[in-house]
Amino acid sequence: MVHSAYDSFELLKDNPSKIESIESYGSKLLIGCSDGSLRIYSPKSSGSDRSPTSDFHSMSMELQKEPYVLEKNVTGFSRRSLVSMKVIDSRELLLTLSESIAFHKLPNLETLAVITKAKGANVYSWDDRRGFLCFARQKRVCIFRHDGGRGFVEVKEFGVPDTVKSMSWCGENICLGIRREYVILNATSGALTNVFPSGRLAPPLVVSLPSGELLLGKDNIGVFVDQNGKLLQEGRICWSEAPSVVVIQKPYAIALLPRYIEIRSLWSPYALIQTIVLRNGRHLIDSNHALVVGLDNSAYGLFPVPLGAQIVQLTASGNFEEALALCKLLPPEDSSLRSAKESSIHIRYAHNLFDNGSYEEAMEHFLASQVDITYVLPFYPSIALPKTTLITETEKLMDMTLDDPHLSGGSSGFSDEMESPPHQLLESDGNTSLESKKVNHNTLMALIKFLQKKRHNIIEKATAEGTEEVVLDAVGDRYKKSYKGRGNIPISSGAREMAAILDTALLQALLFTGQSFAALELLKGLNYCDVKICEEILQKNKHYSALLELYRCNSMHREALKLLHQLVEESKTSESQTELTQKFKPEMIIDYLKTICGTDPMLVLEFSMTVLESCPTQTIELFLSGNIPADLVNSYLKQHAPNLQATYLELMLAMNESSISGNLQNEMLQIYLSEVLDWYADLSAQHKWDEKTYSPTRKKLLSALETISGYHPEILLKRLPPDALSEERAILLGKMNQHELALSLYVHKIHAPELALSYCDRVYESVANQQSTKSSGNIYLTLLQIYLNPRRTTKYFEKRITNLTSPQNTGTPKLGSGPSSKVKGSRASKKIAAIEGAEDTKISLSNTESSRSDGDTDETGEEGSSSIMLDEAMDLLSQRWDRINGAQALKLLPKETKLQNLLQFLGPLLRKSSEAYRNSSVIKSLRQSENLQVRDELYNQRKSSIKITSDSTCSLCKKKIGTSVFAVYPNRKTLVHFVCFRDSQNMKAVSKGSPIRRRT
Repeated sequence: MVHSAYDSFELLKDNPSKIESIESYGSKLLIGCSDGSLRIYSPKSSGSDRSPTSDFHSMSMELQKEPYVLEKNVTGFSRRSLVSMKVIDSRELLLTLSESIAFHKLPNLETLAVITKAKGANVYSWDDRRGFLCFARQKRVCIFRHDGGRGFVEVKEFGVPDTVKSMSWCGENICLGIRREYVILNATSGALTNVFPSGRLAPPLVVSLPSGELLLGKDNIGVFVDQNGKLLQEGRICWSEAPSVVVIQKPYAIALLPRYIEIRSLWSPYALIQTIVLRNGRHLIDSNHALVVGLDNSAYGLFPVPLGAQIVQLTASGNFEEALALCKLLPPEDSSLRSAKESSIHIRYAHNLFDNGSYEEAMEHFLASQVDITYVLPFYPSIALPKTTLITETEKLMDMTLDDPHLSGGSSGFSDEMESPPHQLLESDGNTSLESKKVNHNTLMALIKFLQKKRHNIIEKATAEGTEEVVLDAVGDRYKKSYKGRGNIPISSGAREMAAILDTALLQALLFTGQSFAALELLKGLNYCDVKICEEILQKNKHYSALLELYRCNSMHREALKLLHQLVEESKTSESQTELTQKFKPEMIIDYLKTICGTDPMLVLEFSMTVLESCPTQTIELFLSGNIPADLVNSYLKQHAPNLQATYLELMLAMNESSISGNLQNEMLQIYLSEVLDWYADLSAQHKWDEKTYSPTRKKLLSALETISGYHPEILLKRLPPDALSEERAILLGKMNQHELALSLYVHKIHAPELALSYCDRVYESVANQQSTKSSGNIYLTLLQIYLNPRRTTKYFEKRITNLTSPQNTGTPKLGSGPSSKVKGSRASKKIAAIEGAEDTKISLSNTESSRSDGDTDETGEEGSSSIMLDEAMDLLSQRWDRINGAQALKLLPKETKLQNLLQFLGPLLRKSSEAYRNSSVIKSLRQSENLQVRDELYNQRKSSIKITSDSTCSLCKKKIGTSVFAVYPNRKTLVHFVCFRDSQNMKAVSKGSPIRRRT
């Protein structure tokens, strides 16, 4: 026996006649005797103050746990012994089965109806919801319906294969236990459905459950089926012997056996709860929260023990599952008490499971008890926790629980035996034994699952408190706190303090069980780990990846970078630590720096110097992708890594030229130029300098000088040596719009006509793209003039360059102004000029005489003594004939030039001029035709007429026009007399002049 669910009490004894049936009505007992009499018994305490004629409505509705005395004996109630009785409380009826079925009115026992067709019936079942009665007589099953008054109406009658031994309604159908099997009878159609065979040792037994399902007896086994007869998976009840009667009172099933009453749980595995010895029991009925057992001449009452007392018994005996199940049956008004008791049982059950090694189940019950994590964590002395007030508060809370009257044993039958607090259980076992308990893998795994299930709500509350604090700070709360990073938050709330304890313990448990990856994932998300404790543990166990993540999530970036740099250096120097070499590389520092570029650029620059040498390209890309100001990076590199300064500026420029300022462009070019000058000095000292020698840096310098537009060429020009780097000088002069000097250098100094032509193309295209009104063809005429004029002397170039680079020369020359010579035009030049005309739509040329540069007239004597470059001039004209003004070009050519040499120039030029002339002629003809069409349309519009009839009237005076002189308005529709029109015009003139006359 597990515990006492019912207490037995003898209600009556020494009944004069043998008891054939028994039923209860309120607190009274109705005894059907073998002599056909009905004896009514009532509690002894109520017999002294109750008159014999008092009705049943004034009595208690439950059996009383006291002796019963005879209140009334109805002799001859039935001609034969009463086989069975049933009180129908909802209709105040008493159903009796004797030689037939009769209904009597309660409480006066007046006979309302006798169903004569039920004569010989041996079993019946009543459906109280619908008022349907079914009974079995021999091999027939009849169904009657109560009409609400005194009568019953027959509904159906069906035949069955054999005599019915037991029956019960199951929904709309009837379950029948016949001699050898159970069947389901369809109450509408009479169709039979076999369920399974009945037992051989005991008659069939059909018991209806409160849920609508059925319990069918098969000897000493009770089988659960649904309303359609299908087996359920809940299992089977195994009685000690085959029961004759089974009564269901949740949560128990009570069976009447030959020698005793057996009580079993209705929850799987249907354990035996209690055995009550009552020999020769014949009847067992349910009597409103109690049971009545009828013997031959006596009756016993089985009264349920209060649930609270049962729970105490179960808990004391270690049957925690049953105790928790009974807690759910406590009345709703005791919900707070039920919750407290369930929590207490869960805690005790968890302690029991933990002591027996069922750690995961123990944590499940700790979770169900809703205790704080600070209650469970003392089980794990190896886990370090932050010093807080929560653990002390938990102990205080447990102490307060002892003094709470709502949790005392007086309520609902609870005893004080159960109320020893869980923390006292720990003390009773001894703190020494708890500390000495070795924390193994299973206990920690159970703790991890417990903490993870608790974590969501705790972190949610902590986050909500943090958000509220931020809001208060934003609106100027006077308790505003300033902090940097989560690790330094002054924890002032229970939720965040609890979150810190949980995350700190969870991290340690994960590390102790070898789940370093899970620990790393914990730190990557939102967490409240205590920095000091976790830092010490992670350093001690060399979990450096997790330690880095701990620093990162708490904004301790300097500590993280120091550690990462140290690990990278150790991986370089220590050959034995292969793991470090694989895990910690310089690229990891760069990856970390990328995450803080927007918040701490100075820290990024400081620690980027440690990886500049090993990962220069990735570091420069870090600067570019991190949106760190270019000036700041450049100054830092200039101080700490000047050899990488140019590389950074190159990448910045390649990414976006407008992203760096003109000062940075100048600085990059100055770096290039310094390297080139050093290289030039070395070659000059070795007498190996050649103008057409190019080093990689010089190539970069030339490319940058051509493509970059934001630098100051004057500053760079001053640094160039006078007798070298002519190509660089030419580009700088071009940037200063000194095109003549630049082209002269290309032609006479560098001797590279192809570079001069490329230069002219760039200038021409840049002016054309700008859609400037300035002439872009002059640049080719300037080059042509350089080819045809004598070579400039070195002294002249030095003089001009000195003038350009001197501090007094601050002006900027105009674009494309080149010298020209006064050369008489031949007949060919006049013809070309006539063809092209004064208005050339594509190429415009300003007066070349006005653009003659200073000093040309001073050196004409020197020019005459030098030979001209006629072949280069002819190549220029033949290659760029479409960009050069032909008339001006012919004026510059020498008189001795043969027309045959000009064929490649004049041929396409004349074809183009002829094509333009033809196109202009066609356009002129089309415009003349269009003019004629417009004139014709104008004539047609003007020759329209108007018809005057006898009905035509004046729009002003409304009289007929007749033969009078008339006028027509321009719309060709409005007619007026000429006199009316004249008068209206005069009136307008007077009205306009009257104000003037008034003013005068």
